[in-house]
Amino acid sequence: MPLTTRLATFEDIPELQQLIALSVRGLGTGYYTDAQIESSLKYLFGVDTQLIIDGTYYVAEMDNSLIGCGGWSKRDTLFGGDQYKEEADPLLDPTHDAARIRAFFVHPGYVRQGIGRHIITICETAAKANGFTRFELGATLPGVPLYTAMGYEPVKRVDATLPDGEVLGILKMRK
Repeated sequence: MPLTTRLATFEDIPELQQLIALSVRGLGTGYYTDAQIESSLKYLFGVDTQLIIDGTYYVAEMDNSLIGCGGWSKRDTLFGGDQYKEEADPLLDPTHDAARIRAFFVHPGYVRQGIGRHIITICETAAKANGFTRFELGATLPGVPLYTAMGYEPVKRVDATLPDGEVLGILKMRK
C-alpha cells in the first residue's frame, strides 16, 4: 500500500502519542541514555496541539498504520509538546522570522524509507506558501543526519534541561 499524508486531527492524538514513544525509544538508543529517553517522553516530547489547531501538523500512513508525523509552525516555539510549553506561543513574522520545522517522529520499523524527507518537503512547501523563506528546527541527535542531508546547517546547541535534571542534547539548525 502506498504512503499517504494528511493533516493530523485531534482523533489522531492517542496514536500519535504511541508513535512518539516508539520513535524516541527506538531511535534514541545509542544517542541518549535510557534515563534521558524516559525523561524526554515525560517532560518534552508529545503532541503539540497548537500545530493541529493551526493546520500545520501532518501524519504519514502506510498499510492503515500511522508511521510518521511532523509539522511546521508559524509560532515561536522551537521544540516540545504541550507538556513542555509554559507560556503563549506568539506568531512569527514571515518577513523576518524563520518558520519552525517541528515534532518529527518516524516509527522505527519504517526508518530510512524517505518518510521524514517526504513530510519535511510538504512542510517546507506549505511554509513557503505562507510567506516564509527560511526555516529553523531543534534537532534531536538521531535526526541530525536527515536534516543535514536536507540542507539544514547547525547553528548552536540548545540542550533541554528537564525538570528531573536530565539534559537532552538538541541542536538548533537552520536552512
